[in-house]
Amino acid sequence: MVTAQAARLLTPEEIAVQAGQQVPFLRLPDPATLFAEREARLRTLAAGHATRDFLLFAAELTRAQHALLQRYPELPTPDAQAIEAAAQAGRPPLPALHWPRDAAWRRGLHDLLDELLPRLVGSPALGVVQALRAQGDAALEQQADRLLSRTMRGLDLGAAPLIAAALQVYWTALVLQTEATRLGGRPAPFGRTDDETRCPCCGSHPTASISRIGADVSGYRYLHCSLCAAQWHMVRVKCAACRGTKGIGYQSLEALPGHALPATGAARDAVQAETCDVCSHYLKIVHMAKDAHVDPVADDLASVTLDLLVSDAGFQRQGVNLLLLFGDPEAPPDPPPAP
Repeated sequence: MVTAQAARLLTPEEIAVQAGQQVPFLRLPDPATLFAEREARLRTLAAGHATRDFLLFAAELTRAQHALLQRYPELPTPDAQAIEAAAQAGRPPLPALHWPRDAAWRRGLHDLLDELLPRLVGSPALGVVQALRAQGDAALEQQADRLLSRTMRGLDLGAAPLIAAALQVYWTALVLQTEATRLGGRPAPFGRTDDETRCPCCGSHPTASISRIGADVSGYRYLHCSLCAAQWHMVRVKCAACRGTKGIGYQSLEALPGHALPATGAARDAVQAETCDVCSHYLKIVHMAKDAHVDPVADDLASVTLDLLVSDAGFQRQGVNLLLLFGDPEAPPDPPPAP
């Protein structure tokens, strides 16, 4: 069943922010651990799960992403003038919808598929991988455009997670290589933008948010980018869709007598849906204090039952998980900011 609890008091995070304490705004992914830890989490969640086969496929895909990221080539990055122009305009410097994609992403896709092929013998996914491997450059670019613009009409939903996986590695490498240019004395490439609900690096929607643990970020909420895996700070008890602070509730799965839950106990206790009564959207939040190994992408995939129940209660999903897209004809428009 779904339970809700409305927040009425300031969180310790909000109190700290209002007191002027410095909160690290941006956390960029660690290439050595990002996909490796996600793979491990997916395999843990798959044990006894109703969607075990899908979670294990996602683990194999994530394993290939890790291998690809470790050997990613050098990419063209924005120069100091472009970074400054983006900062002045309050926009991300590597916008997913407008950045000129380098052909390296397609080569990376081919490498990723080649890594997967021998592991999918006898799997229903084998045919999808082989068909995608045979597609030409123009078709791949068209599919990438549709995926990044959230245009579901004409998108190959079977191949979309594979294309998304390659784009995730490409943008993660692009963000990390752009950040590395700071060492040459150039300005910091990433900072706050006008739309705090979108990634400050690439402008993409979050998959979920994560309440972190650690000396400098304990209890703070970060939104996790669905494309480049950057995490940016947004105070809790604030809607990640309309930015309002009224009507916020937390929905979670609760065990009923005689009914087994579809996910592990750790996943259930660590995942909630933060709902907004004002705009009727929700975004999942995962809590490291309840399970230090939670991953926004993996735990989102393993808690689809929560999506179904919250949707039945009248809320619309705000998070985007590129490894699990639904076949809506078009993506819904973003809600307007709260007055």
